[in-house]
Amino acid sequence: MKKLFPLTAGLFLMALACKPPKMDAYEKNLEIPGHSWTYDYKPSFEVNIQPEDTAWLYNIYVNVRHTDAYPYSNIWLLVGTQYPGDSIPKEQRVELPLADIGGKWLGTGIDDIIEHRVPIQQKAIFNHPGTYKFSFEQNMRQNPLPRVMNVGLRIEKAGKRP
Repeated sequence: MKKLFPLTAGLFLMALACKPPKMDAYEKNLEIPGHSWTYDYKPSFEVNIQPEDTAWLYNIYVNVRHTDAYPYSNIWLLVGTQYPGDSIPKEQRVELPLADIGGKWLGTGIDDIIEHRVPIQQKAIFNHPGTYKFSFEQNMRQNPLPRVMNVGLRIEKAGKRP
């Protein structure tokens, strides 16, 4: 009987590990090639929403990491969102403020590297389970956009849906 308990407990833990995880948070950051973001480089992110994840609200952020020599106080992005079952993403132009009116960076920094987590949607709803695809395209006048090191997506649980 004593030998059976470890085997049973091990099988139970393995069964738990096989279930897909609930999405409490998703975060992925991608490096900008050469730290110079061109129009044709469009980082994309795939987020898998399980049926139980549709009962929650989520906050969606764009992560940006740049050097202190980045020449602007903001960055404009075209954010594409492709919903499960759709073949064409819906696109929205979004401004990410990076510095205040006096030129002080709004993000956190170590040495000459500044990191930002900018909210682009609060209390978002994922109505259907499946794979959601997000893409970011820099939409500034300058191409390539210099001194941008990384861009990323963060989605975190904001509370239960009403």
